[in-house]
Amino acid sequence: MPPTTRITWPDLPLHIRSTVESILGDTVTTAVSQQGGFSPGTADRVTTSTGLRAFVKAVSTAQNAHSPALHRREILATSTLPSTVPAPHLLGSHDDGDWVVLVLEDIEGRHPKTPWTQEELTLVLTALTEMARTTTPSPTLETTAERLQEDFQGWHRVVEKPTTLDPWTNTHLDDLRALADHGLAALTGDTLVHTDIRADNILLGPDDSVTIVDWPWACRGPAWMDSLLTLVNVRLHGGHDTTRLLDRLDVDRADAIGVLAGLAGFFTDGARLPAPPGLPTLRAFQRAQATSTLSWIRELLDEH
Repeated sequence: MPPTTRITWPDLPLHIRSTVESILGDTVTTAVSQQGGFSPGTADRVTTSTGLRAFVKAVSTAQNAHSPALHRREILATSTLPSTVPAPHLLGSHDDGDWVVLVLEDIEGRHPKTPWTQEELTLVLTALTEMARTTTPSPTLETTAERLQEDFQGWHRVVEKPTTLDPWTNTHLDDLRALADHGLAALTGDTLVHTDIRADNILLGPDDSVTIVDWPWACRGPAWMDSLLTLVNVRLHGGHDTTRLLDRLDVDRADAIGVLAGLAGFFTDGARLPAPPGLPTLRAFQRAQATSTLSWIRELLDEH
């Protein structure tokens, strides 16, 4: 994934760096910025003078007006995750109304390769299935339908303010709107859902462990949601028959197509907007997501 415009540890104000060191109880001596993702804030693996490791995420309104709110949501979600969830522990946080900081456990690992390998995909889907099993019922969070309600209105916004579309999509706009509405209604369930599963939000450990990172979108929803989102990412990078993989998920085909239509509408609608401050690669990513997801929807409808 192309890097975003990200600040790094040395860019943080002195009082924020001092706050992080207070949380850690030691002086930070090294910091290595991590690329990928869509936050303009820090994503630094830090090490202290005594060898303590941590992962620091910090952002202010100066980088992007909306990013601090996402960090606040992640603090809330991460602090309430059940112990069975394979996620970094929150070591501490800070919020002064402008700067919002998370200090997390630093997990040894790397992102899955893209295009995905079959071995790594199997590891991740197995881990997501186990996570869904152990987090039902989920912590008290808003539902997936509540979280995605506005996003899944994307095709309605496209119809209201038309944009250039490929011939198939343009011909099937009414169908896509109806499918997305069905998809939103299908987002029922009481399982903890990450809702933003991609290769860059997953770490594979040297022991084949799977850790899920970046939790601002956590909510309650269907047990199959994160696995379906993984296949959306697999489809984006190519190399697999995602329709055959979908058959292995415990999800109704019509519900899956509806959710894919809702996502495709969100990507299509978002991709035509100006790039947000500090996020120059976001719109290109959304365009690529829209294209790959729509091609999958077309394939599924043709097969059906």
